[in-house]
Amino acid sequence: MEGNAIETRGLRRVFKTRNRVVEAVAGVDMTVPKGEIFGFLGPNGAGKTTTLRMLATLLPPSGGTAMVAGCDLLKQPGQVRERIGYVGQAGGSDREIMGRTELVFQGRLYGMSLAAAKKRAADLIAMLELEVCADRKVATYSGGQKRRLDIGLGLVHDPQLLFLDEPTTGLDPQSRARVWDEVRRMHDRGTTVFLTTHYLDEADALCDRIAIIDHGKIVAVGSPEELKREVAGDLVTLSVVGNLPAAFDLLKGQPFVREATTEEGMVRLYVDRGEVAMPAILRLLDSAGLQLVTIGLQRPSLDDVFLRKTGRSLRETAA
Repeated sequence: MEGNAIETRGLRRVFKTRNRVVEAVAGVDMTVPKGEIFGFLGPNGAGKTTTLRMLATLLPPSGGTAMVAGCDLLKQPGQVRERIGYVGQAGGSDREIMGRTELVFQGRLYGMSLAAAKKRAADLIAMLELEVCADRKVATYSGGQKRRLDIGLGLVHDPQLLFLDEPTTGLDPQSRARVWDEVRRMHDRGTTVFLTTHYLDEADALCDRIAIIDHGKIVAVGSPEELKREVAGDLVTLSVVGNLPAAFDLLKGQPFVREATTEEGMVRLYVDRGEVAMPAILRLLDSAGLQLVTIGLQRPSLDDVFLRKTGRSLRETAA
């Protein structure tokens, strides 16, 4: 467990309804090293929030084991709660209370003296750029201000590990960018961040590593780059003057080409690393006397990964 913020083995959660049993989380194994931004990516209903709520002690697991922030989830839930912060989808602030008062109250709940809680609240208000609204009722806040206050409430006691459930759902692009900046700052200060999201760009931009969950099971884990490379490498498309079959025959057998096809007057090559392959392709065409018309490089997206792993597009599922 040394060096890991989260370690789970066979973590399960079953819900019983009148007619049937639903396995929302079906045996999750994962390891999250300390100091990492770890993303849990999947469509709505995949088991993201259920897993998060189990790890945050809000929902008892139906089976399996977990260590969270150095404590046994089943045997030491109280100690887990002392060491983690949790920001749910709905947030935890009261609309009728001022933001500063909420932060001070949260500090007092964690055993701080009034003076220490006031100082911590002031520090968080400055850090999260909430000075303009801290002394107004939360009901008057914009979506972005409210979300940053929610994050502040999760950070009051300076947790080792912060859980963020869909931190930017419903925010405008500017507010999303500010929440992203805050997550990066937490990471720079050494906080481990575990976030769930169904936004591909969010997972790609923020996370050191990602687990893709579908139907309660993890189907892939790795850095965004590793997962994208695993799909089929980069895609190089090119066209030449005249003899396309000659270009195709020349390139398809090269050691750096994984897959080659022709489509609509273009050669499509899947390669491990596009930036290395492109100069080699240019040299080969030149030495064979084939004149290039167009060449382009496309990197696979996380949606390509999701499609390959689950058989459907996350963009469509999210929509």
